[in-house]
Amino acid sequence: MEQQNYQYQDNSVFVQQNSVAKKFFANVFLWMFVALSLSTLAAFYVSNTDSVLHMLINFETGQRTGLGYVAMFAPLGLVLLMGAGFSRLSYTALLGVFVAFSLLLGVSLSFILLVYTGTSVITCFAAAAGIFGIMAFLGYTTNVDLSKFGPILMVGVVGLVIASIVNMFIQSEQFSLIMAFIGIAVFTALTAYDVQKIKRIGLGLEESGEQMASADTKKLAIMAALSLYLDFINIFLFLLRIFGGRK
Repeated sequence: MEQQNYQYQDNSVFVQQNSVAKKFFANVFLWMFVALSLSTLAAFYVSNTDSVLHMLINFETGQRTGLGYVAMFAPLGLVLLMGAGFSRLSYTALLGVFVAFSLLLGVSLSFILLVYTGTSVITCFAAAAGIFGIMAFLGYTTNVDLSKFGPILMVGVVGLVIASIVNMFIQSEQFSLIMAFIGIAVFTALTAYDVQKIKRIGLGLEESGEQMASADTKKLAIMAALSLYLDFINIFLFLLRIFGGRK
């Protein structure tokens, strides 16, 4: 009878721990969906509100205004703030920065709605969702250790950033197209890598006995959602650069 009770307690602990991992994983994707929703709403609102557009774009020159450049680069600053201040920021503060990032990136992305046709945007968004979904599934289910590819993928991301800065000066359409193909490959692989990493974080929470209600666990879910959000957005933007039809 004591052995049966002991086995029952072990099973209860296992179910509780497994539940924590699943809840963590679900929370990550929930916050990613929230970020995408906020960005989409912000982009749609700005692109359809002339008064706001005139604050961001000088329609006489076709160039961004000072505020437009702030909206363009502010999301990068907020990402750096979240990464550098993870341990110092409270959960509420980190969540606030995450929401602000999502809205400001939506403002920045509103410019693509002015350049590309609605059909192109919807088609590329759907294609990005399909690619992301497939790679997320593979990352979650594969038994292959993807962590060894992490340094290579990070080098790829850094290379894309440097190449983008260089292309701002040379303005080469062909070079931009080549970068887009490389970008899709890098962020497609990063999706699988990040999902497997998030799965391992969830399993680590099980082993440590961490609860979903703890502030550190909630903060981890926000940062994990940010990484998946950036993977998805980059796949979408690179697809749009290749296949998008301009107005």
